[in-house]
Amino acid sequence: MAFSVHILLAMTLAPLVLGYPNPPTCYTKVLQMAREITQRAAEIKNAPETSRCMSHMPDLYIDVHNGCVMSKMRSYISMVEGLRERRCAYTREVRWLGVTTRQLYMIMSQRCHGDLVFTMENCAALE
Repeated sequence: MAFSVHILLAMTLAPLVLGYPNPPTCYTKVLQMAREITQRAAEIKNAPETSRCMSHMPDLYIDVHNGCVMSKMRSYISMVEGLRERRCAYTREVRWLGVTTRQLYMIMSQRCHGDLVFTMENCAALE
């Protein structure tokens, strides 16, 4: 009787365990965040309510395989934080961009430091 209960329990739990997605690794999380930030930065730069004050900002392209990405993100974060004098700095989108870019920078520099491998050092590719 106990054996059949164990088999029944295993048969019901196996699909749940096998169907559960794997947790993201540090690398996949960084890659996903980099894509999302790059896409949203372009949208924010072209949005009607933020285009005027974001027009002087450089395009943001985050390539997590490029060794120059850390300095590029650091300078972009300081530029976004410097927008405080302008009205669009207080919009939800611009605040999201600054906070999320800083979060990605912290994840890359502290939490994923050993997991990331920079395969190139081409700063011009990030421009």
